[in-house]
Amino acid sequence: MKRLVVLALLFTSVAAQAPQRRAANIAALLAHPGFYHQHAVIVVGKLERRNSGELRLVDDAGSVKVVFRGSEPDELAEVRGEFWDLGRMSQDDPRLATYDPRTTFQIDPNTNWPKPGEMGVIMAGAVAPAPPPLAPSIRNLVLYPGRFVNQKVTVTGQFGGRNLLGDLPEAPARSRYDFVVRSSDAAIWVVNLRPRGKDFELALDARIDTGRWVEVSGLVQQGRGLTLLDATMGTIKLTKPPVETTADSPIRVPSAPPPEVVFSAPIEGESDVSSRSNVRVQFSRDINPATFKGRIAVRYGPPAAGVNETVSPPLEFTTQYLPGTRVLEIRFVQPLEPFRAVQIDLVEGILGSDQQTLRPWTLKFETGR
Repeated sequence: MKRLVVLALLFTSVAAQAPQRRAANIAALLAHPGFYHQHAVIVVGKLERRNSGELRLVDDAGSVKVVFRGSEPDELAEVRGEFWDLGRMSQDDPRLATYDPRTTFQIDPNTNWPKPGEMGVIMAGAVAPAPPPLAPSIRNLVLYPGRFVNQKVTVTGQFGGRNLLGDLPEAPARSRYDFVVRSSDAAIWVVNLRPRGKDFELALDARIDTGRWVEVSGLVQQGRGLTLLDATMGTIKLTKPPVETTADSPIRVPSAPPPEVVFSAPIEGESDVSSRSNVRVQFSRDINPATFKGRIAVRYGPPAAGVNETVSPPLEFTTQYLPGTRVLEIRFVQPLEPFRAVQIDLVEGILGSDQQTLRPWTLKFETGR
């Protein structure tokens, strides 16, 4: 059976029970019906009434069928609803009980039910005139891909790593550093750009950076139902989230655990450390640097056997916190004494940027010659 997508528009109570809405476009629905199945979506296109009475939503990628109980706008339309891939539902599904498959979905009940991916349905709550895309944004790139394709744009979004938050159906596999940026109810892939810059490198495969926001520039492209930003000649930098997103679709940042130490140099128990080394401690989350004050303790351990020392000499040090890499650097004013144990304690009261407390942490190492 020829693949086609049907959009049926119901009452808002249906959409209200759906998961968080995803901005999509016709190319995405046609290419990835299984991903959007039973998800609330928003799609933009031109509504056209055919001679048979069939209503279709059209854009540059093709058209989708719309079943709508009401009047439709003559101009570009914004369609909101829940997407169903009928092939993933049984013919006796109670949600289909009030619909005649022949008249509503153009399915002959005497033939086989469609297979997964052959016929999609969006059970939507509203159709309204679509606002014009005044400026490039992640949401506008997804809803109006034909408006921006092959244009160089700059957008701001929440970093999503290698699709760590499940925003998109698949990876484009353009480079080893492809990553997702998201904003409101929309997401796109950024390709051919490593997510790093001066004093920062974002983790592709761990959620520790999914609360951070970036500004990225690149060339808008489409492929396999995905909206892409090819940043081969583009740039990336850290930025702050926008003051406003769409009112009914706030970003839902996954709840994150309290910050913790993920790496140190030297490492725990290391020996023969240079007496002129600095200490670097990296955290899993952003830290409020003001909370380091008075909560970093550095001292020598007990002297080596045979050394007569009643009081260990004080250790003077300075610190610097590098927010881009979430690294605390401890620099000693004087070289460390050779063959000495050194202990560093981060004590109770150090806070992450979201006010969660860092668990107290201790590092012990020994200097060499």
